Amino acid sequence: MTDSETEITADLVHDLLQEQHPDLAGLAIREVAGGWDNQQWRLGEELAVRTPRTERAPDLQRKECRWLPVLAPRLPLPVPNPVRTGEPSARFPRPWTIMTWVPGEPLGHASISRGDHAAGTLAGFLRALHVEAPVEAPTSSDRGAHPNKCTDGFDHFFQAVAPRGTADEVRAVWDDAVAAPEWEGPPVWVHGDLHPANVVVSDGTLSGVIDFGDLFAGDPAWDLAAAWVVLPAGAASRFFDVYAHADEATIRRARGLAALKSLFLMLMGQNGDRGLPGGKPTWGPAGQAALDRVLRGDVM
Repeated sequence: MTDSETEITADLVHDLLQEQHPDLAGLAIREVAGGWDNQQWRLGEELAVRTPRTERAPDLQRKECRWLPVLAPRLPLPVPNPVRTGEPSARFPRPWTIMTWVPGEPLGHASISRGDHAAGTLAGFLRALHVEAPVEAPTSSDRGAHPNKCTDGFDHFFQAVAPRGTADEVRAVWDDAVAAPEWEGPPVWVHGDLHPANVVVSDGTLSGVIDFGDLFAGDPAWDLAAAWVVLPAGAASRFFDVYAHADEATIRRARGLAALKSLFLMLMGQNGDRGLPGGKPTWGPAGQAALDRVLRGDVM
């Protein structure tokens, strides 16, 4: 999963702060479990340090630092905002960032008990985010395409997980998404990676969205898949009623992409159970639950 040759520890983070942001070096530093491209550290009560641990992570951080200050003021939920930047040094060879901390527990470690409220909250957030992006907005090389361009990835996840008893149903959902018309609107801002680890929950409902490293301009269906991947059973209809801007073709693409994302979560869970690098044991049950919601089809 990672390619960093530098062991990232609390002592290292403290030293980096002491060297480049000494006014923050006295704050408590606590490791935050999880993360893929970045290792995250809680800094005091209101900040977080994100240290890259993959080759692509610095570019993702630069993207967040460029665009989150533009997007955050009009978004109705808290999102991370860059506060300071750290430069590569002899101690750590990559740039790093200090962001605002978004309070709450990641959905992967909590649950949504207020499904209707969460559906309306997520729909309102995505309505605010999904506006036409400027021409200089980033595009994505591995996300954002029509499902018909993602068949190799789907087949890989499908064969690796092999959902028992529902394989034909899952394949039918995917085939329907592949056959759906393409997005005909202008490219809109898309978070690109909405799943249980990237939304936070408080008081039984959504309270924030994190990790915008995959932000791009494109088809909103990639985010609308969260109606099944993030929200509890029975909430998708409420979500699309509040969102109000998704036509039938977009919902078909979104449902297929939700199946794709569910299989990916299941594969990461399977890898975690096997002790493989990059595996996330808690993602397996979340992926299976999401796939079950996809197959219920309470929208189409």
